[in-house]
Amino acid sequence: MTELKNGRSIRALVSMLDEPDPAVFKDIADKILHFGEAAIPFLEAGLLETRDENLRTRFEELIGNIQREAVFEGLSRWAKDGENNDLLSAWLLVTKLHYPNVNNDDIGNEISTIRRDVWMEMNENLTALEKVKVFNHVFYQIHQFHANLENYHDPDNSFVNRVLQNRTGNPLSIGILYLLVAQSLDMPIAGINLPEHFVLAYLGETIDPQSMQMKKNIPLFYINAFSNGAVFSAREINDFLTKLGLEPLPSFFRPCTHKDIIMRMVNNLVFAYSQNEQEDRKRDMEVLRDRLKKTF
Repeated sequence: MTELKNGRSIRALVSMLDEPDPAVFKDIADKILHFGEAAIPFLEAGLLETRDENLRTRFEELIGNIQREAVFEGLSRWAKDGENNDLLSAWLLVTKLHYPNVNNDDIGNEISTIRRDVWMEMNENLTALEKVKVFNHVFYQIHQFHANLENYHDPDNSFVNRVLQNRTGNPLSIGILYLLVAQSLDMPIAGINLPEHFVLAYLGETIDPQSMQMKKNIPLFYINAFSNGAVFSAREINDFLTKLGLEPLPSFFRPCTHKDIIMRMVNNLVFAYSQNEQEDRKRDMEVLRDRLKKTF
């Protein structure tokens, strides 16, 4: 009953969007925005029915404002709920700031296809390194994911739909996709939030050299997803940090949180939009960044 009543209210408000008085129009628009995503179908119907350019602009701006606020609120809730929330849902939300009509099921199905192809090649008797080798063959050779070196700062490198369509991305997006597929196969892989470069770690049980006791979820080796899944050691991370003139902090060698990963993605997009002089989209990402910061 409430849904029907809301629908009638939204429809009535949408019919008044040709109001010429700016103050009255703002009041109508604010009331529509209050209904959130429930108002979008009514606004889209109105957009299709009118040929008035000014009215079309009003419809488009209201739809865009509702979609952006839905992303801001959705990602804020995701961040506050803790690490139990999956990484893909947050990546989809960030993607929807640029591609609001991306289909979650389509993305999930594409990732499931990659997972299935890796699973068919896997063998439980394989060592950790052998599993990564098999994974890399399917991910890079069969599905042909690769580094985007030609357009490194293209914002599309950060969006899950475009990464899947183009089979390319930046270190973070290729790393996240690798991570999502690997974790869906119960491979103990986590993200490592290195300065200047996002990498992965294969976790396992090993002896802590300081306490000489066995510890779980310790990086056994690292994986550079941006370089066809190349495997490397902690010593090479240390050398990388030395070249950057940075202190080798323990956090640079340990798994990071999903919130850290998404915050890094948002920062990447702020920079990418700045490089491409897309100020409106840059501001959207800055708003999103500010909302996320409040959850840390």
